[in-house]
Amino acid sequence: MYRKKNTLQLEFPDFYHPFGGELDMENRWVVLAKLIPWELVEDIYHADLSRDMGAPIKSARLALGALLIKEKQQLTDRETVQTIQENPYMQFLIGHEEFSSKKVPFDASLMVDFRKRFGEEGIQQIAEAIALAALQENDILTPARDRNNENDDDEPTPNNDQKSPSPTDQVDATPKNSGQLIADATCTPADIRFPTDVSSLNEAREKTDEIIDELHRPLKGKSPRPRTRRKQARKKFIAFTKSKGARNKKVRKAKRQQLGYLTRNLKAIDDLIENPAALPLSQLSRRLYKNLLVCREFHRQQLEMFEERKNIVKHRIVSLSQPHVRPIQRNKAGKKWEFGAKLSISVVEGFSFVETLSWDAFSELKDLVGQIERYRNQFGFYPESVHVDQIYRTQPNRKYCKERGIRMSGPPLGRPRKNVSIEEKRQSKADEGIRNHVEGKFGQAKRRFGLGLIMAKLMNTSGAQISLSFLVMNLEEALKRFFLSIFLWCCGLGWYRVERRALLSRTTPQQI
Repeated sequence: MYRKKNTLQLEFPDFYHPFGGELDMENRWVVLAKLIPWELVEDIYHADLSRDMGAPIKSARLALGALLIKEKQQLTDRETVQTIQENPYMQFLIGHEEFSSKKVPFDASLMVDFRKRFGEEGIQQIAEAIALAALQENDILTPARDRNNENDDDEPTPNNDQKSPSPTDQVDATPKNSGQLIADATCTPADIRFPTDVSSLNEAREKTDEIIDELHRPLKGKSPRPRTRRKQARKKFIAFTKSKGARNKKVRKAKRQQLGYLTRNLKAIDDLIENPAALPLSQLSRRLYKNLLVCREFHRQQLEMFEERKNIVKHRIVSLSQPHVRPIQRNKAGKKWEFGAKLSISVVEGFSFVETLSWDAFSELKDLVGQIERYRNQFGFYPESVHVDQIYRTQPNRKYCKERGIRMSGPPLGRPRKNVSIEEKRQSKADEGIRNHVEGKFGQAKRRFGLGLIMAKLMNTSGAQISLSFLVMNLEEALKRFFLSIFLWCCGLGWYRVERRALLSRTTPQQI
């Protein structure tokens, strides 16, 4: 159950500080609170909840504010709670009406529930809303819905003396292409060890041994435990790991041994399930039941690869603790394979939009048409130019862009021309410089906002954390433009922007 409060747009003067004095109105956390569309946040957070039934939950502002602080400061869940407890600006961001040095009214374990509640799609909607609002405030690209509202407000009264527009006038009224669209894809590595078949088989054997112990618990003292030879299996695995430079024959022998032990364990589990005196399968904990399903599928995949002497299988499991993680072939320097989610993004005027996020490998060149159409739906016109990598420059994509008057970066298909003008060389160099912006976004997200190693364990929380990284990046970009406008105003420039925006409609120019 949720209860809607009127503190979503908490004004700064209402915040009470017990130590006296006033907090800085231009503090970054205060400005961030003004940049976030809290009404949209509340709608997403409370989408599946009832107004009348169930226990009340924490507010949407507290949930999203805590996630933003964690991601922006790169803290653990426990450190996030402690940091909020010590900082009045952060308490203002999460919606507190006064500063309190006592324990923050939520536990660190609730951070997982916050990520589940918002989800991947919800956080992406918030990030997109922040980016579009910032573009509109800075008069860079006006979203199509806002342009339609402006046209409706400025629509003149009908005049019978005026002539109806001619077909040529209607053609000229079509919005021209404007702006630049940058697209690329990357992989977000998950927090797993580098997978090897022998070590994963040994881990699966240990998990099935634990399941056997739990199923056999009611029979303890009545019938002997099924023989699984766990000590012998462990001894052989340790001997294999200590051998240096193991060749293919030795690796295959170790796989055969561990596969045999795992097959024995799964057969013992089937016998215990059929035994009415053993623990019923329905009474297994959620963790053990999930491990049983994962180990069965992992055993099937490994047995198929071993018998057919291959290293590829559909939906291959590389981590028993995170079975949703898949190998993504990258062919980068020093990283031929990465293990995590693959995503493609588009960058418009410094703001990032997540287009596709998948745990299975996909070809990003198929996303370009969808990204361009999404750009048109957002702003009402096609981009003037598209800056992409070589993998996107296929004949269908080139044809699609040419029909819509969109210039695609990069050289044309076919043999390189001998005579290239100076203007074309300059244009090519400029296009490469523009395309590097998306590489910079990936670097910023991986080095600064945790995208280089996703620490979440579940599939839905991992997707939410990935989307949260781009949400914080969009907030950083909007915050930078906010303070830049203040700087220009202090220098006597850009006063019309500050006056028009009135500092996000919450302060007047005279209050700065």
